[in-house]
Amino acid sequence: MVMDNSFEPCDFVLFGTLGDLSRRKLLPSLYQLEKAELIHPDTKIIGVARQDLSTEDYKKEVRNNIEKFGSKQVCEDTWARLEARLQYACVDMKNTESYRVFDSVVDADRIMVCYLATPPAIYGDICRGLHSCDIIDSSVRVVLEKPIGHDLESSKVINDQVSEYFKESQIYRIDHYLGKETVLNLIALRFANSIFATNWDHNSIDHVQITVAESVGIEGRWGYFDDAGQMRDMVQNHLLQILSLIAMEPPANLNADSIRDEKLKVLKALRPINLSNINESTVRGQYTSGFVKGEEVPGYLEEDGANTRSRTESFVAIKADIDNWRWAGVPFYLRTGKRLPTKVSEVVIYFKRQPHNLFGDSFQNLPPNKLVIRLQPDEGVEITVMNKVPGLTSSGSMDLQKSKLDLSFSDAFGDDRIPDAYEKLLLEVMLGNQALFVRRDEIEQAWNWVDSILEAWKQTNEPPEPYQAGTWGPVDSIGLLARANRSWYESKTTRKKK
Repeated sequence: MVMDNSFEPCDFVLFGTLGDLSRRKLLPSLYQLEKAELIHPDTKIIGVARQDLSTEDYKKEVRNNIEKFGSKQVCEDTWARLEARLQYACVDMKNTESYRVFDSVVDADRIMVCYLATPPAIYGDICRGLHSCDIIDSSVRVVLEKPIGHDLESSKVINDQVSEYFKESQIYRIDHYLGKETVLNLIALRFANSIFATNWDHNSIDHVQITVAESVGIEGRWGYFDDAGQMRDMVQNHLLQILSLIAMEPPANLNADSIRDEKLKVLKALRPINLSNINESTVRGQYTSGFVKGEEVPGYLEEDGANTRSRTESFVAIKADIDNWRWAGVPFYLRTGKRLPTKVSEVVIYFKRQPHNLFGDSFQNLPPNKLVIRLQPDEGVEITVMNKVPGLTSSGSMDLQKSKLDLSFSDAFGDDRIPDAYEKLLLEVMLGNQALFVRRDEIEQAWNWVDSILEAWKQTNEPPEPYQAGTWGPVDSIGLLARANRSWYESKTTRKKK
């Protein structure tokens, strides 16, 4: 697909271009967009960091990162086009005088996209610096990476600093899960298929499970993670964004604010979890030493630089209720953790059981139909249904078995490469489409709900429950569902390749 000439060129300014996020995700994603010819021919890419570096040395650094974290076999034609776009600017992001370099780097007559791949603490400094050199106008777009604050109040402070210089229509807050193909497919799955659209409520659905599991530990991020914890790091953004897409009402259209208005309504309808119901609605855990995929790994308190008295949670399970007409009585179970048996992100929709079983002779308890939406690693959708076992029987009974209707993206779309989430999000920023980005009121409503849980945990003063690395979390997380005669979906960890 070649970009249409109606797309406008821009100056894409990447602050923190030498940081981990840029090296691992953003620069390889820009390469893939270049390869797909989805960047306007006249667009420039300007890397910004504090290091004193020449543009030629910067180009070498970009090439190395693409080879290391992106495409092992770099297409030389693609690289030649990308390399020609690259420039480097050395900027001390806390010094407004340093921003004068942009006078000779960016074109005031072009759209400017400022991607802040930096700590949120300096978002305000960067916005102030851009303002000081008089290059902010209504066409400038600013992209903010999470986490935006560690609670509601700090989130407001950061957003206030940015909104002093940018209108909400210019601000693109990233949650990279919103760029995943299967997350995007939730909207198509729900609203383009009557089989789901007419059965997507409390009349047909028993409960919903959302799991985002990681097999890794904190990977050297002790300082950040111990301050954040799994609740702030994963639940406040990724899981609540997925939940809101699953639970939202049909938007009037696919415009950005139509979708985000409906997501916000879901977040507002979440039943508060506080000291009165914290023990019945949440479980938090912290991993101890164990084995993951056959390899011995240390416990959370044994990681490098660990505070051995830390009570930070590395696992969270929540029973969430949405108090509206569509979802009355349908619990949403959220689960996320580190050092679990495998890396998997998926949504499982459990439909209600048949009210009467005609097949008791062969299948005493009919299991519920399930819709499994796999977000990673093997993106796709599968539906569990009951089928008759082929063959003849002397008793005349009808034998049943569970069968899966499996739509794996890799099978359905052949060898077509599935784009990384950041590729989609970077493209949408350059196109000026905010539909896949999070609005300020969404973030603040999510923090409002999460802060109540964090405060209740603080008041109970109970330590997180230990769980062995390589298991599916604390025992109490099983009880969260078992009280209603339910159980967590056991995700398959591998899938046979055709």
